[in-house]
Parts: sequence; structure tokens; C-alpha cells
Amino acid sequence: MPTKPILHYFDIGRLGRGEVVRLFLHDAGIEFEDKRYPFDESWPTTKPSLQKAGLTVPGTLPALEYKGHVLTQHLVILRYLSRDLNQYDGQSNDEKYLVDCVADIYNDWRANWVKCLAGVSEEYKNNTAPSFYKCMEHFYSQDSSGPYLLGNMITYADFAVYQAIDNDIRVGAISKDSLPKSMIVLKEAMEARPRLAGYLAGNTV
Repeated sequence: MPTKPILHYFDIGRLGRGEVVRLFLHDAGIEFEDKRYPFDESWPTTKPSLQKAGLTVPGTLPALEYKGHVLTQHLVILRYLSRDLNQYDGQSNDEKYLVDCVADIYNDWRANWVKCLAGVSEEYKNNTAPSFYKCMEHFYSQDSSGPYLLGNMITYADFAVYQAIDNDIRVGAISKDSLPKSMIVLKEAMEARPRLAGYLAGNTV
């Protein structure tokens, strides 16, 4: 097992679940090897080899080799890293509940968003996406002391919600101007974070 973390994900630019983990690792200052796989007809051949190597039991990515462990499922990876670093999570049980709640709502959104890779449907554009951001507005407007879910304290859920915003804009499902104010504030705050700003500026695709 390597000492330097290795992130395994598809080579699809800034789209998808693996990018959430990538953003988190950059922000946390964790150096890692970024191993990307073509998302094409070669995947059915690549998947069994990764399963055989013990990198993914269900045959899905991302997977993160970290401190002697193979971590899978992107939100679970974020929770594990947050606990390991003792950062990026709520401090009280109530705060942790709120962070987990928003992360799980995001995960439901992600299941619908995947279909947008083949084209954004009118149902998604007119109903699914607006409903999701209305829900996020409810949670993010509860603490106006800062741009994040818990005010000035960033949590792993903020990376996921930021990725939702970014990915919806990239596939043409929403425009920045159509977002609730709290989502615009979150987007701008994430993109201004010192360890993310350079990465995002150099990875616009």
C-alpha cells in the first residue's frame, strides 16, 4: 500500500463524484496521486482489474488509497477524512446531524444528475434542479454568519453542494443567475479558498 494517497476516478474533467474528493484533498493540503481512467468502452475491461486488485468491491469509483486503507463511496470518504483530520464536520451532535442531512440530500440529487451526462431533460431542468436548490436555500439560510452550511466553518457537505452547483452549470441545467443567493455566496466562497483557487483556475474543463 502506497504512503502517498492515490485517488482513482474517471477522466471526466471536473464532473462527477470523484471531483468532490479531489477538491477536499486540495483544500486539506493533502498531496495525492491523481489516477484517472478513460470513461469509455474500455471501462468494462478496466473494472474487473480494479476489483481484482481490491480497489473497488462494487465496481464503482472513486476509490482512495489512504493510510493503508482503500476507501470507497465519495461521501463516506469525505466523512472518514473529516474524522481523521478532526476538521470539516460539525462540533456538536446537532451540527453533525445537519451536515449529514444535507450530504444525504445531495446524494439523492446526484443520482438524478448522472442522467444529465446523456443530456439534460426538461424534467430535470424545470423540476429536479430547482427543487434541490430551494431545499439547499432552506438549510444554508439558517446561519448567516458566513457562506457555509455552518456559517464560517466549512464542512465536507459544502464541497458536495459546491460540486452540485458547478456540475449543473457545466451541463447547462442552471445558470448562476438563477441560483438562490445563498448558493451564489457559497460558490464564490469556495472558489476563493486559497488552496482551491489555483486548482480551479488551472482546471476549467
